[in-house]
Amino acid sequence: MESKLKVFITGASSGIGSALAEEYAKQGAIIGLAARRQDKLQQIKSSCESLGAGKVITYDLDVTNEEASIDVAKDFVNLERKGIDVVIANAGVAFSDSLSSGDPKQINQTLAINILGVANTIVPYVPAMKNQKSGSLVIISSIASFTAPPYFGGYAASKVAVRRLADSWRRSLKKYKIDVTTICPGYIKSEMTDVNEFKMPFLMDADVAARKMIRAIENRKKTYILPWQWRPIIALSRLFGHKLSKI
Repeated sequence: MESKLKVFITGASSGIGSALAEEYAKQGAIIGLAARRQDKLQQIKSSCESLGAGKVITYDLDVTNEEASIDVAKDFVNLERKGIDVVIANAGVAFSDSLSSGDPKQINQTLAINILGVANTIVPYVPAMKNQKSGSLVIISSIASFTAPPYFGGYAASKVAVRRLADSWRRSLKKYKIDVTTICPGYIKSEMTDVNEFKMPFLMDADVAARKMIRAIENRKKTYILPWQWRPIIALSRLFGHKLSKI
């Protein structure tokens, strides 16, 4: 299949990241996959190749490492046909705050990966997109950015932060014809949610979510919330404060 797109995805070894990779593979895209778990990443690479990807390149990348992130971006931009079409900052964690431990290490890890990881993923690709006057930057936020879930304040705060970064970058980059899409998923079936022991309303399969996300990116959505059932709930939460944060 002829290549149509050149796509880079972080957190690509499982969940939303791997599902997005496989959907783009079906389009014949050239795909850059970044994650820490190389064994898992190689499995996703093989799957993408079997689905028809134009080419799949893997990177062992810690998104909190800014120098490594810059090097990876330079490498991927110059591979195959020069340039970049879509960058998806998906890498993230959902650790609890661990408040009672008295140790801020866990919440700081959440903030570093979820916020610095987005900046390190997105910013190195901006010069190439400015030069080509095109491209889509995609930031995976969360419905938690609209509420204040107990025990996960660091996670929610990080997702608010990246949503605000996207809002600002969208305005900053509009004149260069660069689109910035924020995606706010609810509960998506993955390794991250499989450990949850609580009820997860409107749980969605990752492959279904990936198809909807790609459609939102293609349609140049600014902010996309899924599943749709969360949209009225979030609208109500804005009217009634944090009363719906336990949902």
